[in-house]
Amino acid sequence: MNIPESLKYTKDHEWVKIDGDTATIGITDFAQGELGDIVYVDIETEGEEVEQGEVFGTVEAVKTVSDLFMPITGTVEEVNEELESSPELINEDPYEKGWLIKVKITDADTAELLSADEYKDIIGG
Repeated sequence: MNIPESLKYTKDHEWVKIDGDTATIGITDFAQGELGDIVYVDIETEGEEVEQGEVFGTVEAVKTVSDLFMPITGTVEEVNEELESSPELINEDPYEKGWLIKVKITDADTAELLSADEYKDIIGG
């Protein structure tokens, strides 16, 4: 299982890459594996400020729909448009091509975020 050391993680299986005041957010390799084939992504929060812990969208897999929780407070500036026509990118490449949103950070409270090792402990990795 791929859990890059350079990223931060949440207990809800999102990953965060922080670069200055911008954060790129997606779901982890573990999460996409648990969900199975992802068939639809619904994110309608572009342009909105979303608080840490709030739902910013959903991913739909063949067997379930899962909420996506915001790992840090920020304004959703960009949604990965490629996922509209190719939601399977999340299954194929969750950390690069399968990213979900880019956020301008308004509150960089990272106390709740986990390191790769802490995340591995949660998922039993």
